[in-house]
Amino acid sequence: MSVEYDQQTQKETSVDIALSEPKKYQVVLVNDDYTPMAFVVEVLEHFFHVNEAVAVQIMMKVHTEGRAVCGVYSKDVAETVTQLVSEYARLNEYPLLCVMEGL
Repeated sequence: MSVEYDQQTQKETSVDIALSEPKKYQVVLVNDDYTPMAFVVEVLEHFFHVNEAVAVQIMMKVHTEGRAVCGVYSKDVAETVTQLVSEYARLNEYPLLCVMEGL
């Protein structure tokens, strides 16, 4: 609840404000037959800020299960991370696919 000042009546009035959590999106890496495992680990460490041990675990999940969630973010952050990872992979001439999915 917040308080507003009504200039006409010169009284304080209360206004109910309903706030909701923003929708979350997961960023997912998808396996392919060409991107080296070491490059995927590098991407995970650099863009998702995980240590090497966690990066290797996520990379192995991508490799064995075909995909893995790397992080959950607000829409803007998920879009940005997805775009940055995709651009970095293309600059390094790898077909690594990074997508975002709503929860």
